[in-house]
Amino acid sequence: MTRPTLVLGGTGYVAGELLRLLAGHPELSLAAVVSRSQAGQPIEANFPHLTGAYRDQHFATEEAARALLESGQPLALFSALPHAESAATLADALDRARASGTELAVVDLSADFRHPVAEEWQAIYGEPHASPDTIAAFTCALPELREGVPTRCIAHPGCFTTASVLGATPLIQAGLAEPQVVVSAITGSTGSGRRPSPTTHHPERQSNLFAYKPLGHRHEPEMRRLIGEACGQRVVVDFVPHSGPFARGIHATIALRLTERIREEEARQAIATFYRDAPFVDVVEGTPRLKDVVGSNRCHLGVAVRDDRAVVFSVIDNLIKGAAGGAVQWMNRLCGFEESAGLTQPALGWL
Repeated sequence: MTRPTLVLGGTGYVAGELLRLLAGHPELSLAAVVSRSQAGQPIEANFPHLTGAYRDQHFATEEAARALLESGQPLALFSALPHAESAATLADALDRARASGTELAVVDLSADFRHPVAEEWQAIYGEPHASPDTIAAFTCALPELREGVPTRCIAHPGCFTTASVLGATPLIQAGLAEPQVVVSAITGSTGSGRRPSPTTHHPERQSNLFAYKPLGHRHEPEMRRLIGEACGQRVVVDFVPHSGPFARGIHATIALRLTERIREEEARQAIATFYRDAPFVDVVEGTPRLKDVVGSNRCHLGVAVRDDRAVVFSVIDNLIKGAAGGAVQWMNRLCGFEESAGLTQPALGWL
């Protein structure tokens, strides 16, 4: 029997990817997708690319979500709500599930539970945390860097963070690189969400490339903490994000100083050994390319070495491995399913 699944914040790009993945998942079945603005409207009207997957299914109300949370039946819950909105909603969901005996597994895709201290979150996002008492229920981690099920609630890291942390961690953790990282990463326009802005509007972005929020992006503290936790030491990260003229994908270039002279083949082998049990991370010869991962839950890593310097290249689909796919990967583990369930689709290859 499949696990009923509830999706909150159902009309954005990440929610659309969640719905696409759930449509082919062997263990998770959509029970309701909630949208305040589109309640009662057909799912396929908002996501025409899902035509045929959710015929006669409509966006649900918050009341329908509460009924599921109070049903007493096991439930998988994904939140694709914006940051500063997800925390209070999930706190209420956890309370309702607890009171009714509903077994609840949660993966939050907002930024609300990515930091373990409310004051740290407030310093980054400029407003008080909506539910500081709920933070302890969540673990923010990548499945490749945390074994087992640390908590029943997971906060998925940001897309830039996913690409950068997967690329930077292995050589530092092995003691082959110093704990100082410089990341230059380019993201597609879908990373900024569905609502157009001056930096995501197509005429501004097409045939253009520019940095934004250099050394001040919100994902930088996430990178420092997650790499540091994985490596057991304090890590310095300097992060410069860029807006690219494409819709999907992240290409991260990660510069490291080696602690000893090693050959490129040795660095590549060290990274491959680190991820030998990770089903969605591949180490390639040469430099990885976005088109080889876009549309999949895969991360491709490459490395170049000269003297005491290494550069690691990391490419992911920001909407899948960096968001919806990583969330499904965690949910599979939370529910006791095969970790790769519903996520084995290969990349699109040509866009």
